[in-house]
Amino acid sequence: MSTKIPATVVTGFLGAGKTSLIQNLLKNAKGRRIALIINEFGETGVDGEIVKACKIEGCPEENIVELANGCICCTVADDFLPTMQILLNRPQPPEHIVIETSGLALPKPLVRAFNWPEVRTRVTVDGVVAVVDGPAAAAGRFADNPDAVDQQRAADDNLDHDSPLAELFEDQINCADLIVLNKSDLMDDTARQAAEAAINKELQRRAKILPASFGAIDPAILLGIGAGAEDDLDSRPSHHELEGEDHDHDDFESFHLDLPQLTSPDQLLQKLLPTIERHDILRVKGFLNVAGKEMRLVLQGVGSRVQHYYDRAWEAGEARNGRLVVIGLKGLDRDSIARALAL
Repeated sequence: MSTKIPATVVTGFLGAGKTSLIQNLLKNAKGRRIALIINEFGETGVDGEIVKACKIEGCPEENIVELANGCICCTVADDFLPTMQILLNRPQPPEHIVIETSGLALPKPLVRAFNWPEVRTRVTVDGVVAVVDGPAAAAGRFADNPDAVDQQRAADDNLDHDSPLAELFEDQINCADLIVLNKSDLMDDTARQAAEAAINKELQRRAKILPASFGAIDPAILLGIGAGAEDDLDSRPSHHELEGEDHDHDDFESFHLDLPQLTSPDQLLQKLLPTIERHDILRVKGFLNVAGKEMRLVLQGVGSRVQHYYDRAWEAGEARNGRLVVIGLKGLDRDSIARALAL
């Protein structure tokens, strides 16, 4: 019987619902001692703060490690491996490790890192779970757009016309043992079939597809897959490896905006939604301070779908600073976006 600690890698594009899935997992872990590593693209960590605010039993704050300002697939040696060694060398190591990758990360380089001698004898990759934004997949968000490519090529023959969204989508689902088709509550039967078709079109290996709303999947399904993925790398095709390419995060960029106190959430939303459309912003997320409210407002947006909710009370002495992270394809007009969202 293996004495290795199982690890689950949760991958998926920006805003697919990885953090919601992990929150549900931790809340229903029935006392299992779980450590969580959260990686985010950009300098401001939001997902880790959201999970910490839940005060989930069995996953105290000291078991939540954030790796921000870098994509974990490119910082394995510098960030991930030292973090793993710290967790493993604790007097009471975790019973299971869950790793939430950045929405821009390729999962395969991370899985390969589990073959490093410092880790291999003590941890195994129990499974790779890819979370897919169902409505985005149904709408063709992760597919190449031939018409747009033709227009770009006509304008500039030197442009790289491969869609970075499509490449990431293919790599993430083709490394997965389980694919969670999330946000099923936002899809009718036609959209759900379109989303599954988009996945199956690019899927080159066997992986079960499960629908979910708000990432609600039974932990018994997520934990205990027993894939041993670090020994199964050849069956997990990578677009970048097949093309002999490196993973280039220069396709994307992020920045943050500091925001003053709001009189109401609508004060920002009225400006935010048209700005997202105008600049084709992929993802927004952050915390906001609303006048007269003793709780922190969380704002999350994927494309033009934006939601907000109060997650916890501001702590005594905590600076009530509003901060919004903006993520998009390279070339975001930061000054124009900042002016459009000025309050």
